[in-house]
Amino acid sequence: MMAELGLAALWLAAALAGLQLVAGALALTARGASLGAIVRPVAFVQGLLALLAFLCLIWVFAETDLSVKLVALNSHSLKPLIFKIAGAWGNHEGSMLLWVTVMGLAGGFVALVERRLPEPTMLATLAGQAFVSLGFYAFLLMASNPFERLSPVPVEGNGLNPLLQDLGLAFHPPTLYLGYVGLSIAFSFAIGALVTRQVGPEFARAMRPWVLGAWIFLTLGITAGSYWAYYELGWGGWWFWDPVENASLMPWLAATALLHSAGVLAARDALRAWTVMLGVVAFSMSMIGTFLVRSGILTSVHAFAVDPQRGSFILALLAINIGGALTLFALRAATVTEGQRFAVVSREGALVVNNVMLTAILGIVLFGTLYPLFAEAMGAKVSVGPPYFNPMGALFAVPMLVVMAVGPVLRWRRDTLERNGKALALPAMVAVVGIGALVLIGGVPLLPLLGLSLGVALIPASVLPLRDRDLRRTPLPIWGMVLAHLGVGVALIGMGSESAFSVEKLVAVHKGETTHVGPWSVTLADIEPVAGPNWTALEGVLQVSRGKADPVILRPQSRNFWAPPQQTAESALLTRWNGQLYAVLGGEAPGATAGGPGDGRWQLRLWWKPFVPLIWLGGVLIALGGVLALLGRVSADLRRIILRDKIAYRRERQGR
Repeated sequence: MMAELGLAALWLAAALAGLQLVAGALALTARGASLGAIVRPVAFVQGLLALLAFLCLIWVFAETDLSVKLVALNSHSLKPLIFKIAGAWGNHEGSMLLWVTVMGLAGGFVALVERRLPEPTMLATLAGQAFVSLGFYAFLLMASNPFERLSPVPVEGNGLNPLLQDLGLAFHPPTLYLGYVGLSIAFSFAIGALVTRQVGPEFARAMRPWVLGAWIFLTLGITAGSYWAYYELGWGGWWFWDPVENASLMPWLAATALLHSAGVLAARDALRAWTVMLGVVAFSMSMIGTFLVRSGILTSVHAFAVDPQRGSFILALLAINIGGALTLFALRAATVTEGQRFAVVSREGALVVNNVMLTAILGIVLFGTLYPLFAEAMGAKVSVGPPYFNPMGALFAVPMLVVMAVGPVLRWRRDTLERNGKALALPAMVAVVGIGALVLIGGVPLLPLLGLSLGVALIPASVLPLRDRDLRRTPLPIWGMVLAHLGVGVALIGMGSESAFSVEKLVAVHKGETTHVGPWSVTLADIEPVAGPNWTALEGVLQVSRGKADPVILRPQSRNFWAPPQQTAESALLTRWNGQLYAVLGGEAPGATAGGPGDGRWQLRLWWKPFVPLIWLGGVLIALGGVLALLGRVSADLRRIILRDKIAYRRERQGR
């Protein structure tokens, strides 16, 4: 019953998306102007129906309704409830339903609360949102029905990929999707502004909070995904330039550039074409990421779907949406005026430089992600990884970070570096001292050296915008910028330290034997069998100590899941202020002859990673900076609206 209700809600939501598109388009004409009144209510109801469909999917997963094909393929009755629920989006069909749900809710929320744009632009925006949504509704209903029934009903389900049975993956995809699909609002705003030729500060002020919200969720999603891969996959790395990792990074880079560009347009009426173009590009990167993950052309623990027909459908949607938007931009670009001029040395100039650098990094990541796919299509196997991404990205990231330290202290329109020389002297001196100290230490590769030096310099540079201010009256967006830039510096220190100073050790030890990694002594005390709700495991009991301190117990596991059958390594982490000890338990070491019986030794893989938690702390600080900026923007908009209503009310009373 719940499956049929969900499918009916999905069909109704799709029908309303079609109505929203037609009514919004006709309302822009003289004859159909009266239809504009229904567009906002239709958008809101469409979002509620999409939410109802998704809640129905969660219900059938929570109840393990094996008559639903998707549940039978991705769930199991013995799975913990949280992972049953997470299974609703831990697959292709469910993740796409989550996509259209977030898109419907975002459009409905915009229709409900947004009042700053001129009504024609708002109608064109909602029509654009409906156009994009309609394609994904068609994809779900025609190629990826999440409520398809199964007959005969199996006795038991296949279960969820054990690597996805983790609390991090229960919350990571929804967070990331809120960012991905939230950028559809920026896309729709850009389309609406191009259709009505109303690109100006009001457009940027209306779009900016929605982009900022999507960017916050993207930041949190990428940070959480990086930490999940770090501790769950047992490989000890926090980023590997996996194509699916890149699929989330690309829209984040575009959204970061869009935020800065929209800020310039809102404050100084400049960068009009930049802002519109980035609005299109940001969501386009989300669409490309969707194609990569769900087309079947990638093999990854994150990727879904192996059906080429589905990939072709998504590719067609991508071509229609992105191609149509770029065509519209090309046709209307001449009508988008340049806006106000500014000097190269100014805050606007610094933001333009950073946007160019971000766009260049985006191009590098996009090329490195797609090139192996094109090469494979031509019959060649090519692997593109850190040796390409790290140095090529650094060519643009390093100047971008230098400008990021300088830009916030520059004045709008025009400034001089001489005026800010004293303020910038401290960060410059810190960077020079950092480089000198690392050179004296020796053995630090160039990229980690640059990362560490820029990271420590960014920390004092990030607080420079607060100088000469009354901190109690400093606007929240300024605090948000300071905190976000501070987070970048903190993350850089973590990245550089992990790359330059990590120590790894792979050993095979007997029970009671001690080994050393970095400053830590690690003793294998015992191996114990343990059982979970849908797995069994061998658990290592490790006694770890540093100096004369009392030992601490770590318990890494080698788990065996039976639904579906798979072995995973569950790492154990010991976090201290200056780093993290990372332990993974392998199998019993073979005997003297290959394939022979074990000799009582157990394989351990150990890392000491100085200051590695700063990577994710920095990510959280960046997101918190976004939250402060969003709160400040929203509160300022509310005050502006209240003031406008008061003025209108007074004028009305005076007119009487």
